[in-house]
Amino acid sequence: MKKLFAFPNPVNDAAARTVALGVVTMSVLALVTSWAWILIPLTYGFLARVATGPTLSPLGQFATRVSAPRLIAWQKFVPGPPKRFAQAVGAAFTVAATITWLSAGWGAARWILIPLVIAASLEGFLGYCLGCTMFGWLIRAGVIPDSICVECGDLFKRYTAADDRANSDN
Repeated sequence: MKKLFAFPNPVNDAAARTVALGVVTMSVLALVTSWAWILIPLTYGFLARVATGPTLSPLGQFATRVSAPRLIAWQKFVPGPPKRFAQAVGAAFTVAATITWLSAGWGAARWILIPLVIAASLEGFLGYCLGCTMFGWLIRAGVIPDSICVECGDLFKRYTAADDRANSDN
């Protein structure tokens, strides 16, 4: 049971970016078509990924088993705790959107998806994890203990080093 509720550490960034692109696709589809029911699988996916990583998430399974192995240019391994935090932030947004949809209607709920689309687009298209950046800020502020992710205290240095490695490979 403990293995079921484990989150991978490190995380393949190609898988994380694929999941983000799936979130963008589902969210934009919901916004364009007004199919509020898409909030249900979207919310489930975030909650499943927070609880178990990709294990119980269909999108997570697709990302880790199908797309990530093929996205060689995006292959790098990053710490898991900030990615789990980012999934938790996404879960908060989708739960809020779902509750708003059920209580106040789609017109109000759709506005909650817009920041989610922006954050997921940054991750999916540019490889910039807004939730991971927030996680680093919380470590530096002492809200999250440094022991949770020693490497995360200076995310700017980590992203710069990853970019330097990627550019030297080209």
